[in-house]
Amino acid sequence: MLEIKNLVVQIEDKRILNGLNLTVHKGEVAAIMGPNGSGKSTLSYVIAGKEDYEVLDGEILLDGQNLLELEPDQRAAAGVFLAFQYPLEIPGVASMTFLKATLNAQRKARGEAELTTPDFIKRVNAVAQQLEIPKDMLKRALNVGFSGGEKKRMEILQMALLQPSFCILDETDSGLDIDALRIVSEGVNALRSADRAFLVITHYQRLLNHIVPDTVHVMHSGRIVKSGGKELALELEANGYADYRESEAA
Repeated sequence: MLEIKNLVVQIEDKRILNGLNLTVHKGEVAAIMGPNGSGKSTLSYVIAGKEDYEVLDGEILLDGQNLLELEPDQRAAAGVFLAFQYPLEIPGVASMTFLKATLNAQRKARGEAELTTPDFIKRVNAVAQQLEIPKDMLKRALNVGFSGGEKKRMEILQMALLQPSFCILDETDSGLDIDALRIVSEGVNALRSADRAFLVITHYQRLLNHIVPDTVHVMHSGRIVKSGGKELALELEANGYADYRESEAA
């Protein structure tokens, strides 16, 4: 599914990723944990194609295709989806208008027919009900005035509609209360399948209690420094990252 080889990235002459290697298989939920400044969000942005990051070396292969050769919209059409830590508010753009335009653009890029308005509304309402998104929320401008939980639910709604093959969740649990965390996690778990992979970036074990990972990777100083099973997240919750900082200092 996704294979990252020797990825070296900088921004404004500051090196962020230092020869990072990572493999995520089809059907796998891989979690990345690490201290602030380790490069977790940078990794998600570079995979999705955010501007301003300079890739000095390496490859990001999705099903054998090098994403670094594609524009962001082409990466999205290829199956990449990024749920942001802080979703942007877009005044003047109705949520339903945005959702329909995005979904039909993806379908067109994949050679599929655009959805009719009745079919689109039926799909949105079905997913919105599952995520406990009220209809009046769908009538508002995208993310404008939304709470943190509402913004995250809106992103999971987008993900459910687009059906991407590789989903990146960048600290999706940030700003969520217990109920919102449960709802968002249930939405993510409903999308787990043998043909879809997830990269879940988080600081805390609490998210991984709801979205149980197959593998956990520890990121430090722009590299993956340790990998293991879900029990590794419990170890990090108990001990923190002191061991990794000490090994770097040594």
